[in-house]
Amino acid sequence: MTDARATAPDDGLAARRAALHLIGQATGSQRLLSESIAAGALERLSPPDRARAQRLATQALRQLPRADRALKPFLAKQPPLAVRNALRLGAVEIMEGAAPHGVVNAMVQIIGHGKRTQSYKGLVNAVLRRLGDQDPQAWAKLPVPKLPNWLRGPMVAAWGRDAVAAMEAVQAEAPPLDLTAKGDPAALAERLGAELLPTGSLRLREAGQVSALPGFETGDWWVQDAAAAVAARVLDAQPGERVLDLCAAPGGKTMQIAAAGAEVTALDLSEARLGRLRENLDRTGLSARIVQGDALEFDEGGFDAILLDAPCSATGTIRRHPDLPHAKDGAEFGALIELQAEMIDHALGLLAPGGRLVFCTCSLLPDEGEVQVEEALARHPGLVNDRAALARPGIAEDWIGPEGLRLRPDFWADRGGMDGFFIACLRRPQTA
Repeated sequence: MTDARATAPDDGLAARRAALHLIGQATGSQRLLSESIAAGALERLSPPDRARAQRLATQALRQLPRADRALKPFLAKQPPLAVRNALRLGAVEIMEGAAPHGVVNAMVQIIGHGKRTQSYKGLVNAVLRRLGDQDPQAWAKLPVPKLPNWLRGPMVAAWGRDAVAAMEAVQAEAPPLDLTAKGDPAALAERLGAELLPTGSLRLREAGQVSALPGFETGDWWVQDAAAAVAARVLDAQPGERVLDLCAAPGGKTMQIAAAGAEVTALDLSEARLGRLRENLDRTGLSARIVQGDALEFDEGGFDAILLDAPCSATGTIRRHPDLPHAKDGAEFGALIELQAEMIDHALGLLAPGGRLVFCTCSLLPDEGEVQVEEALARHPGLVNDRAALARPGIAEDWIGPEGLRLRPDFWADRGGMDGFFIACLRRPQTA
């Protein structure tokens, strides 16, 4: 197919080509959307087309199982992946309300420009036109997309079939936009017309262009999922405390800690991601000491508190990143679990006596949460699991288990859900 990054007239083709490129990278090359975008997949598009391409790709990947079910009656056999993805994207657009004529013409034109796909123009035209004649209600009647077996199996074992089905129902819907306020969240919620969530985050159902929202330029808030924001609230940084934010970029938690008045050191391995953190700090007028480096090699100690949002499977973020189940297969989980244990041990050694470590992962797998805490307590005699620190405003009692706080996508389902997270607060003893 043609280069997804090539410029095109403002007729919707450029955004759709780019979306198909992103979908193809996820389904064919097992590459996350963020990786493709960082590699420049959208760099030649106008800002509106970039936003549209991401939106189209994300929604298509979120609804891929439904699209395949809708297309199945019209396909005697599966076409090549590039053609199949064009049909999938077209199906999602049509069945979610886009004008069939425009979608069909666009997909036929895109397929016709590819040397390896041009012979499928007739198929794409016929299938999408027949799909456009279907009852629009048929889409809603299709089963909720399920997680792939490599992930669904462990999750069912951990949480049960009903809970996993509830999570899948939330993940099938486009999530709202959550914000963290630099100042008074209630005042900002009123200003933006946002819902003030019980934990203190703000939620917008229809946000539009983020940078156009009131308060963006003046740094009054930043985008951060409500579940992710809980970790820094559990840390409860105090003015003047020395706090280390390990794996800090892109900086949501760093900004929370800085806004609390603490002296925060933000460390991350990726210089590119730290660039985003610097931009966020500049926009919000907050300050932090920034260090680029490997968390396991950082040897400065004596911190009052450390926040470790450890590298993980990111399975808790599928509602926002539906490419993950298609781009990953779980093969790297074992190495990530080993790394998390190493990072916990190293972080504990950087704390002052009596200091606290908030360990968290955006994972739905107990091996990356509850089990890590169990094993850390066994490795470190005297280490205290401070469950009382987890009782923050808006946190339901039954979300707190013996090992820590478990947040899941199906919590607040009527509000739009939340990302999956595990959070624990571990305190180093006052004496060795």
